[in-house]
Amino acid sequence: MSRTFYILAGTLVFLALVSAALALAPSSMQPGLPASASLWWTAAMFLLLFGLASALVGVLTQLFEQVERRNEEARKAARRKRL
Repeated sequence: MSRTFYILAGTLVFLALVSAALALAPSSMQPGLPASASLWWTAAMFLLLFGLASALVGVLTQLFEQVERRNEEARKAARRKRL
């Protein structure tokens, strides 16, 4: 499950970099797109924020999965020890 959040985080950060690059590009290079650099910077900031939040959720998910896996192994070991 954490891999999904990592992939989402990577995609969002990549799109944030693309938005930041579009903010730096002159408006003549992007016909038909909004030329306002502040719009691209805002989009880049939000995408980066959501990407970082997704990465944090992925890390926390992985940590909780690891704790659950180790607890299950400890329970199995305790059962084997009792028998």
